[in-house]
Order: sequence, then structure tokens, then C-alpha cells
Amino acid sequence: MDQHLNHVEEHFLGSDFIRDVVIGMSDGLTVPFALAAGLSGAVDTTTLILTAGGAEIAAGSIAMGLGGYLAGKTDTEHFESELAREQREVREVPELEEKEVSEIFRKYGLEEEQIISITETMKKNPEKWVDFMMKFELGLEKPEPSRARKSAITIAISYIVGGIIPLFPYFIFHKPSTALMVSVIVTLIALLIFGYIKGRFTGTSPMKSAFQTMITGGIAATVAFGLARILT
Repeated sequence: MDQHLNHVEEHFLGSDFIRDVVIGMSDGLTVPFALAAGLSGAVDTTTLILTAGGAEIAAGSIAMGLGGYLAGKTDTEHFESELAREQREVREVPELEEKEVSEIFRKYGLEEEQIISITETMKKNPEKWVDFMMKFELGLEKPEPSRARKSAITIAISYIVGGIIPLFPYFIFHKPSTALMVSVIVTLIALLIFGYIKGRFTGTSPMKSAFQTMITGGIAATVAFGLARILT
């Protein structure tokens, strides 16, 4: 039983990590690319493009990382708030909590005698009772203590890695139009590979995920490119 519970927890944490990587990489691949693409049609040198792109990656990674940190802190605060409420209800209105427990088990088809036995057992251990209500009534799992910090770091690093990919051709080719052409190819390939890997980790079809990510990222980059061209 303990091994099974540990397996579920590891899967949950892994899902959080993959989600953060997806968030960071997705924006990192498209936003700097759109900026570089828009500037490519407005300037004759890659120096300005690299400077602007580098500044965008720095600002974007900080903003995205901060967003991830605040989201993680919000999850923790929400859990703690609901935990305090459940503890208070178990202490002050246990009869209402008993009814809620009974309703939960009725949905699973348990007999009334079994439900009464379970609720009586729970009443002897208020801490486990509250834990049960948090998971099965509210669907909340206790966040990892360092979740917010890890989320911020993961998203920020993923954004930086994603942002470097479309800018890399500008380090090699000095003509913006040539660098842009290579950047488009490299970025689409990166989106395809990223989508495939994401599919493998999330349990969906890798090929389907690969093409969906490439198409979605391509459309987002195209729209952003158009806006960038208009603004520049």
C-alpha cells in the first residue's frame, strides 16, 4: 500500500515539473522568435536583434519565473486555508462532516453498515478524517514545501533555453534575412521535437503531440511576427 501511495505522489510531482517545462519552453520558443523576426525586416544588422532578443529573454524568464512562484504560493495558501476550514468543521460541526463522508462513500456503492463503521473509525482520528476530506471532498493534495521555488526556477530556465534556440542563427549569420530563414526552420524543428518529448512524458500520442505543438507554436509565432512587423 505504501509503495502504491509513493508511486502516485511521484507521478503528481513529475506532472508539475513537466507542466512548468511546457509553460517555459512554449513561450521561450515563440516570443523571442517573434521579436527577432519582426526586427529582421526593420534593421540591417543582427547586433540589435541579438541585443533586443537577449533583453527579452532576460525579462521574460524573470516575469515567467515570478509568475510560477506566485502561482505555487497561491496553491499553498489555498491548501492551508481549506485545511484550517476543514479542521474547524470537524471540531465544531462533526455531524455535518459525517454526512459528507457518508455521501462520498455512497457514491462508491458501499452499504450503510460499512459507511457507519468507517465514519465511526474516522471520528477516533480527527487528523486522518481531515486528510480524507481534503483529498476526497475537495480534491486537494498537500503541495510540496519547495514547490513555488522549484516552479519559478524550472519555468525561468525553460524559457531561457527555449529563447536561445530561435536566436542562435543570428549569432552565425550576419544578414538578418538569412538568419530569419534559418531561425524559422530551427524553431519549427525544435517545436516538433519538444512536442514529441512532451507527448512521451504526458502519456499522449507523441506524434500527435509533436505536430500539435509545432502547428500551435507556428501559428502563435506567425501572429506575433505579424504584430511585430506592424509595430516595427
